[in-house]
Amino acid sequence: MAQPARPAPALTEGVARAVDVAARLRRAVSSALAGKPEVIDRAVVTALARGHLLVEDVPGVGKTTLARALARAVGATFRRVQCTSDLMPSDLLGVSVFNSTERRFEFKAGPIFTNVLLADELNRATPRTQSALLEAMSERQVTIDGVTRPLDEPFLVIATQNPDDNAGTYPLPDSQLDRFLVRTAIGYPAADVEKRLLLSRKEDEADEIEPAVSLEELLAAQREVERVHVESAALDYLHAIVAATRSHGDVSVGVSTRGAKAFLRAACARAIVNGRGFVIPDDVSDSAVSVLAHRIRLAGLDSSLGRFGASGQRDDSERLVRDILARIDVPV
Repeated sequence: MAQPARPAPALTEGVARAVDVAARLRRAVSSALAGKPEVIDRAVVTALARGHLLVEDVPGVGKTTLARALARAVGATFRRVQCTSDLMPSDLLGVSVFNSTERRFEFKAGPIFTNVLLADELNRATPRTQSALLEAMSERQVTIDGVTRPLDEPFLVIATQNPDDNAGTYPLPDSQLDRFLVRTAIGYPAADVEKRLLLSRKEDEADEIEPAVSLEELLAAQREVERVHVESAALDYLHAIVAATRSHGDVSVGVSTRGAKAFLRAACARAIVNGRGFVIPDDVSDSAVSVLAHRIRLAGLDSSLGRFGASGQRDDSERLVRDILARIDVPV
C-alpha cells in the first residue's frame, strides 16, 4: 500500500520573506527582459546564492539589459567595464596615486568596488586582467600594494562573451570559469516579443525599473538560502550527478568539490525562487546543466579553441550533463 505524501512544511518567517524577495526581483527584471523567464530565474538564483553569472550569447540580445535590470531592481550600484586587450588590472581594481600636497599615496578605487559589475566581453581581456577578478569573485576582496580591501555586499559579477568569436580573445581558464556559479544564454526573443520591442521607442527597458528590494532584504534572503533544508535523498542524488561527471568516459576532468558546493547552493536558491524552504530533486536536476556544464573538460578538447572557442563545445558539454541526468534515477 502506497504511503500518503507528507505535507510540505510551513514556511518560516525568514523563508517567506526570502521567497517574497525572489518574486519581486523576478517581476522587476521581467519588465525589462520579456519572454525569458528561465534566464531571469537563473539570474535571480545566482544573486540569491551569492554567485556570479556568465552569459554567452550573440551581441544585442539583452545581456547588458539583464545586468542593469537586476542592479536597478535591487537598488544597487552598477558599473560596466568593456574588456579589451589593453585593459590593465589596475583599470578594474584601482591604483594608488601619490598626493604631492599631502606627500602620501591615496587609493583611487576601480569599478570593481560596486554591487553589480558587468564585465562585457570578458574573454577579450588578457589572462593577467582576467586573473585580477579571481580574488574578488571568490573572496569578495581585493589586495593592492599589500593592503586587502573588502568589496561591497552584495557583490555580483555578470560577465559576457560572444560564442564562436576567437579573433583577439583569450579563452577563460578553468580557474576563472569555476568562479561563475551559472552559465547561461539568452537567445533571440519570441516573434511577438520582438515585434513589441521594435515598436517601442525606448532604448533600454531597464531604465524604467524602480528598486523592488533593498540591499538589506537581498542580504537577508541570501542568508536564508544557506538555511534551506536538504534531505539525504536529495543530497545523494546531487552527489551521484557530480560523481558521474568524474567517471564518464567522455570527460577528462569532472566537477570539483568546490563545484559540487556551488551546485548545492544553486539548488537551495532555486528552492527559494520556487517558494520552498527545502530542496526537491527538481531543484537539483533543473540546476545541473547551467551549473555543471562549464565545470567539466571534455576528453579530446582542443585547447587552442578553449572551453568556449566554439558553441559546439558548449553544446557538447551541456548534452553530456543531460545524458548523465537521464541515466541517474530520480529519488521519489
